Amino acid sequence: MTEKNANNGARAAENLTELKVRMKRFINEAVIPHEAALLTGDSHHLMEDLKAQAKAQGLWALGHPSELGGGGLPFMDFAHLNEIIGRSYFGQMAVGSISMQDSIMLHRFGSETQKEAWLDPLVAGDIYPSVGLTEPDVAGSDPTLMQSRGVLEGDEWVINGRKWFTSGANVAAFTTVFCETEPEQQRHGKFSAIIVPTNTPGYEIKRVVKTMGDTVGGHCELELKDVRVPAANILGERGKGFTIAQKRLGPGRIFHCMRWLGQAQRAFELMCEYAGKRYAHGSLLSEKGEIQRYIAESAAEIQAARLMTLDAARVMDGGDDARVQIALIKFWGARMLHNVIDRAIQIHGALGVTEDTPLEFMYREARYARIYDGPDEVHRMTVARKLVQDPIGNAPW
Repeated sequence: MTEKNANNGARAAENLTELKVRMKRFINEAVIPHEAALLTGDSHHLMEDLKAQAKAQGLWALGHPSELGGGGLPFMDFAHLNEIIGRSYFGQMAVGSISMQDSIMLHRFGSETQKEAWLDPLVAGDIYPSVGLTEPDVAGSDPTLMQSRGVLEGDEWVINGRKWFTSGANVAAFTTVFCETEPEQQRHGKFSAIIVPTNTPGYEIKRVVKTMGDTVGGHCELELKDVRVPAANILGERGKGFTIAQKRLGPGRIFHCMRWLGQAQRAFELMCEYAGKRYAHGSLLSEKGEIQRYIAESAAEIQAARLMTLDAARVMDGGDDARVQIALIKFWGARMLHNVIDRAIQIHGALGVTEDTPLEFMYREARYARIYDGPDEVHRMTVARKLVQDPIGNAPW
């Protein structure tokens, strides 16, 4: 493994409250003032500078296991921090948490050779990962319909297929491609995960898909044409791709929910600040009953989502997959995020849809929350099935 970051020594013993204060100061004072510049296409050097600052201040990769060079924080502690990191869209990149679900996947299923090649530089922030799961011609919410194929020829996997919404593939060093390798098996046993370096012949980014507004996610459409990689590039066991994908998606979903709290809280603060100074029709907006309702309902929804998220983190910290808890907060948190930002825009009026505040960008990004890593409808279905099956044992209370 690589040399551990200098800031890892006594972090586990550091008071979480102080760590939260330092993280909030870094996000508010170092990251948020540069958001406009980071939204431009030529911001690599600026992000590298922010990453260097985070490392120097002991704020880098805090949620990664300490044996990987990360901070080794318990999941629950990191939930509190990620809430703060999420105040800025760029926070997770600046402090090394953007790749956590991929590092967890590699740490759990990767061979020692794979960890040395990909995991060490991933945690260090030297490279970025990407995952090829969703495909353009089949429903992304049902991965058992994947059409990409991998065939073992001698000591090489030969992969053919198409992927899209492979986020970050345009800057990634590798893509973990999920494809069918065991056609004779039943639904969930057909697929495997294979690590494909993005410079492999036959790996082509057809386009960076233009999405709502001018977002910066780098959602790529890929074509894999007779892509050949060593047989040793398979991640985990053959036919275990579905299991690996689920083990990656679980933590990834709750990471999203943690960040949404930070976004919602920032929108809430902007809402309250503006309502407290904007004068119209004989009084401040904050003195009007309808605006007070917006503020009170937003506070209630944020706190409800926050408690649900922390509960899911608590269950995961105890070793459970927290499937019901994560599904609940995934659809509830997405709704909360939209509602709070929408009310903040409404209170700002025309100003809210301009680039003079971060709200219009936050609103566009919030709309994705109801789709990525499983749409609301699938998560509601999961919860309902589990609760009907065993309303006592599967209920989160």
